[in-house]
Amino acid sequence: MRHLMIGAALGVLCAACNSVAAVPEDTKPMPDATEEMPAMDWTAKTMPELVEALDAGQVSSVELVLAYQSRIEAIDQNGPTLQSVLALNPAALDDAADSDERRALGKGWGPMDGVPVLLKDNIETIDPVATTAGALALKDNVTGRDSPLVAGLRAQGAIILGKTNLSQWANFRSNESMSGWSALGGQVRNPHMLDRNPCGSSSGSGAAAAASLAAGTVGTETNGSIICPSNVNGIVGFKPTVGLVSQQYIVPISHSQDTAGPMTRTVTGAALMMNAMATGEAATDYVAALDAGSLSGKRVGVMRFAQGSNQDIHTHFNAALQVLEAQGAELVEIEDFSPDAENFWGDALAVLEYEFKHTLNAYLADTPDSVTTRSLAELIAFNEANAEIELVLFDQDLFESSDARGPLTDEAYVNALAAVQSASREKGIDKLLSEHSVDMLVSPSGPVSPRIDPVNGDNWPAWAGAGYLAAIAGYPHITVPMGDVHGVPIGFSIMGAKDADADILSWGFAYEQASQMRVEPGFLPDAEARPEIAAAMKAK
Repeated sequence: MRHLMIGAALGVLCAACNSVAAVPEDTKPMPDATEEMPAMDWTAKTMPELVEALDAGQVSSVELVLAYQSRIEAIDQNGPTLQSVLALNPAALDDAADSDERRALGKGWGPMDGVPVLLKDNIETIDPVATTAGALALKDNVTGRDSPLVAGLRAQGAIILGKTNLSQWANFRSNESMSGWSALGGQVRNPHMLDRNPCGSSSGSGAAAAASLAAGTVGTETNGSIICPSNVNGIVGFKPTVGLVSQQYIVPISHSQDTAGPMTRTVTGAALMMNAMATGEAATDYVAALDAGSLSGKRVGVMRFAQGSNQDIHTHFNAALQVLEAQGAELVEIEDFSPDAENFWGDALAVLEYEFKHTLNAYLADTPDSVTTRSLAELIAFNEANAEIELVLFDQDLFESSDARGPLTDEAYVNALAAVQSASREKGIDKLLSEHSVDMLVSPSGPVSPRIDPVNGDNWPAWAGAGYLAAIAGYPHITVPMGDVHGVPIGFSIMGAKDADADILSWGFAYEQASQMRVEPGFLPDAEARPEIAAAMKAK
């Protein structure tokens, strides 16, 4: 899915400091790549399990960092070559040693002290690693500052292991883009089936979390870029209410829709990360709020209008609904809905184009002197001058249409923003919740992932899910694994009212605990590697 999935609906030379550094030969084992694909050591553990192990002294942070670095080398740089990690942090081992020393003295900073995490490479850190958005123009963008969400993770002692690859510029460069591709990182591969689209724009974060390359990852979303890659990579993805996690020092698209969020293998892991990342005024313990019985007595709005046409998805979705009923939830069928706005999709695109120009120009103007592109117009010219690297696979039509937009004082922008926010908020999610007297809205998280196609770009099947509502409204949304279709993961979505983040996480946790539908990656080269498909593909 393009970062601008609404576009589909309308139809959405790397510097040394930013290269994946090899682990020193004298500090790491050299596993056989094929043996390392299924995680067998500490990397097989989920974040909550690692927190417990660190607390109990069963493993050290240094051991964890070395294990993840070794696994990244074995299967991300070699073996199946996922290309999900764009850069490793050279300070990670030193930071891990400091964490181990704190724990030995009984002075740990928080539950995540010593836990290695990966960040999408549009999020700034103080480490000597560039923040590139996957683009050649930002290969020297070493800012020496932590975004507030990173500062929050560090304050709990989390180890910043490195940066993940992504759909370049968070998938807001071209309507013909290929999800998971960036000029600096190449194409991210889906660890479940290597020729399947990892979705964007947080493709590297999704693939890395699924492949156990870190205890957890951070993604960002404007419209579907946490939910979609979490869906197709078979992990938990949580998009918070916009504003709950600060967007300062993150390469921007839209101040009205952008948010960062956790991408992990469990809901508890996502809650642990939210406790560290949330920078809003209200102090909420998202882990303490998790309740396996929280679905009991709740009314659930079933968005049948968003379930798509794939019968395999219907089967899994209906099974997930039965899980909710078994937990004491009452299902309320919602058959029809369409955005109540005259030009919803056109206005939604216009809002992003206006805000992208405004926010990116401000961001580029504040980059270090080593970055020579200081505006969107200069960036367009840079890409044209470096077309053999940047424009080989697709163009930059979204850059160009955005640059043609005026200031945020334009009446067209003001009216478009008001229209789409009203249609997705009071006439959208709020209306669906109130008219049907339900606590939450559920649907499939997305379609079954198609193959990566460097010739035609993204070619998604008929869409399933209604994530655009939560994205444009700025409301919370979680996807939790609900199984797979022939080895390709699919997810179950829960969304709700503004600031209902703790509830959404808890309801996702209750479904997860009752269903246990996450599947481990198989690292299959393609669907034909599945026995039932291989047999069906042969002449009888």
